[in-house]
Amino acid sequence: MPKAQLFITCLGDQFYTTTLQNMTHILERLGVDVSFPSEQTCCGQPLFNNGFEEKTRPVALNFLRAFSKSDAPIVAPSGSCVSMVKHHYAELFKEGTPEHALAVDIASRTYEFTEYLVNVLKVTDVGAVYPHKVTYHASCHYLREMGLKTEAKTLLNQVKGLEFVQLKEEETCCGFGGAFTVTYPEVSRSMMENKVKDIVASGADTVVMCEPGCLMNVAGGLHKAGSHIRAMHIIDLLSSQ
Repeated sequence: MPKAQLFITCLGDQFYTTTLQNMTHILERLGVDVSFPSEQTCCGQPLFNNGFEEKTRPVALNFLRAFSKSDAPIVAPSGSCVSMVKHHYAELFKEGTPEHALAVDIASRTYEFTEYLVNVLKVTDVGAVYPHKVTYHASCHYLREMGLKTEAKTLLNQVKGLEFVQLKEEETCCGFGGAFTVTYPEVSRSMMENKVKDIVASGADTVVMCEPGCLMNVAGGLHKAGSHIRAMHIIDLLSSQ
């Protein structure tokens, strides 16, 4: 039986608990033995992205210690948080130290949810049913830092009843960018409004993505625009039966 440790992320824990429950249910339905390291906290990405490497280090070390108690893969519902662990943790610690070696090990077995399903479990059909017209927003870290271009759409294409509609600007940023939306609110708002217009123009009744931050931003933009298009995390769509 395959095993996996759940890395739930901050936004998941605070705002998308149903998504986390659905992630657990899908993995268990696929025969994965899931566990939850209770010592986990933030991965440190907000601190790191704002240049506070010294303050990021103890947060990262706590994460590494929490997930080092098992050698099982680590699975999360966020491309940006996974990218932080995979691509930036090792540079926080001096090469040749136990901490650096641990960071390299943890990075090698940390996966975004759709990546884990398609590339590790080799699963593309989870038995989901969703008879709606659906479009997809490619989140920046998921696409650019993680290099995940086909995994989410591979899963969507196997959902029964789903009609897929591609966005004209699928790979254009939605404007969230974590602290970017606070530091440059006018630019962020303009980017978000352009993304919303693209989604509305697609004719879809649902837009999905693999990133809680983008989901929060896009859902808010659609609501502000008076649109009834539903914004969903891909995990929630894949849990539909």
